[in-house]
Amino acid sequence: MGVLMSRRQTVERVQKVSLAVSAFKDGLREQPSTRRRAEAGTARQGTLEQEVQEGEEEELAGPSQQEESSASKAAWERLRDGRGVEPEEFERANRFTPPAFIRPKRELHDDEPLDISLEQREQILNDEMCEICEVWTAESLFPCRICHRVYHDGCLRRMGYLQKDSTVEVTETAHTETGWSCYYCDNLNLLLTEEEMYSLMETLRNCKIIPGVCLTLDDFLHYKHQVHKQQFERTMPEAQEEQAALQFNALDPDKKGHIEWQDFLSHESIQLLQKIRPQNALLRLLTPKERERARAAFLALDQDNDGFIGEGECRQARHTWFRKHQKEMLSCNVSISHVGPISEGSPASSRNGKSPEKILPATKQEEPSIDWPRFLRENVAYILAARPNSAALHLQPLA
Repeated sequence: MGVLMSRRQTVERVQKVSLAVSAFKDGLREQPSTRRRAEAGTARQGTLEQEVQEGEEEELAGPSQQEESSASKAAWERLRDGRGVEPEEFERANRFTPPAFIRPKRELHDDEPLDISLEQREQILNDEMCEICEVWTAESLFPCRICHRVYHDGCLRRMGYLQKDSTVEVTETAHTETGWSCYYCDNLNLLLTEEEMYSLMETLRNCKIIPGVCLTLDDFLHYKHQVHKQQFERTMPEAQEEQAALQFNALDPDKKGHIEWQDFLSHESIQLLQKIRPQNALLRLLTPKERERARAAFLALDQDNDGFIGEGECRQARHTWFRKHQKEMLSCNVSISHVGPISEGSPASSRNGKSPEKILPATKQEEPSIDWPRFLRENVAYILAARPNSAALHLQPLA
């Protein structure tokens, strides 16, 4: 108990010092130095008329336009830093300092083939201490279903990543086969490198997309048409427009008539990854938990244990990655070292052929066979797209 209290006090003390330093830096920014004032005074000589004219233009523009410009700039900065949408109404004085997200970098060997064995299982171990406060309190920690990190619900609230209306949902799903993704894994945009993020931001700017704003179907289709025309210099075919409309419906599962900004950003991020990176590079993004889930899914479909499944079964598996929001799932008393959303009672782990999702062996013989490496390559994008907690399908599988 003494260690627990000392670490907690240390964390709180560090937070207070961080807040004080931030306030001090803000004060320095607001007060220009004497040298800067002198330089500014020299530069102003002879330009009084220009300043008066600029002041009159600002008055004509009004405060609303200035506020809108400031809000837009802040939104682009959040997008660049990988923070997505950050509500401004949070009381920052009572919050931990948000982490500084470091975008990944491409390695020279990323494009080389990656050998992921089907037979060799991986040992899955979660961290024992909270990622935020680094304190161990046993069963009160919430494990991420994607990575090895675990969290306290109180720490998540103080970070601003857990709202009051989502506390119950996280509590109910974190220790079930459904699972819960932490704020690192929930944000697909953090998979992009700085260069890839710059490319995406340029595309959004050119298409007049404002960060943080919901998109209607017309907005979404107009954006897709613009992107296609910029890339191929021709109008988007009708078949692709229909596919884009299906993707919009997949991003709007509640039929609200619009898609949330974070869902749109996740969709565009995974689309960009598919377009820029080869499948071998995408395979390196999978975590041990995701690889174990893929093994369980393949073995469940390979009923005759010959190492091959049918093409129809492979297509069907793409839909199963997104079945993570079923309210009827029962708690399975998961410990903090649990592998993730697979349990012995789930269809993916069953080998007895009684699941209604099984495809008959006769169908497999009539279709081209797919081995384990190809199964992984063709499903890796869908596995990554299933990371967010949102009920939206960020990458609609083709029929």
